[in-house]
Amino acid sequence: MQHPHSAAGAGTGPRFLPPPAPKAPLRLVVADDNPVIRAGLTALLSDREDTTVVAEAADGREAYEAAVRHRPDVVLLDVRMPGVDGISALPHLLRLAPVMMLTYSHETETVREALRLGAGGYLVHGEFTTEQLVRAVHDVSEGRPHVTPGATRALLSYLRPGAPAYEEPENPPAEGGLFPKNLSQVQSDVGQSFRSRFQLSSREAEIMDLIASGMTNQQIAAACFISEKTVKNHINRIFAKLHSTSRSQATAKWLGVA
Repeated sequence: MQHPHSAAGAGTGPRFLPPPAPKAPLRLVVADDNPVIRAGLTALLSDREDTTVVAEAADGREAYEAAVRHRPDVVLLDVRMPGVDGISALPHLLRLAPVMMLTYSHETETVREALRLGAGGYLVHGEFTTEQLVRAVHDVSEGRPHVTPGATRALLSYLRPGAPAYEEPENPPAEGGLFPKNLSQVQSDVGQSFRSRFQLSSREAEIMDLIASGMTNQQIAAACFISEKTVKNHINRIFAKLHSTSRSQATAKWLGVA
């Protein structure tokens, strides 16, 4: 006698399920007034299984029109463009898709304004590799912020004027990164700051500033191009040096209000 489940259930086990359909590539709009940069980004991001460029734009107005027409997953937006610039277009684009700033501009006010308005990331040319760019695009599409070191320094210079030069990222991009440009990096000396008594390394001081600004471990990891585990290791050392057991306690001591 045939078992009641032997035939009927023969094809219903998990091993007979069809393989999951491959994820569709992220659809991107690239907005930059420099045609060489536009073409370069399009070539890099279209020649992949996980990303594709559906439209290019030379200014903010074209970017908005392209976003209305194509409904992309992410808009890559330059800051300085003739006509409608990136900052002016940003609030309108955000109604249609997440936006990641991708630019040479790393002035403090520009970075702050872009992030204040809701940009999901801020990448400075010359500070990332192709793989880091793709990772940032995916992160921004999923609501995870991504900021390269130049933008981070701009934010830190606002939080802590006279900040020292920082160590290189632990996973530095290939020499020159993408679209390299000689960007001068201001190096200054905080001298005998009251914070020197904590004896934090420059990386630890950078991370402590980001903690004080309210960033989560995930956000700090993205900003510094390091893993969350590495962030946690740094925080453990920071807490030990500041004799603190919480972020709020450490922040109060770091800001001199404890």
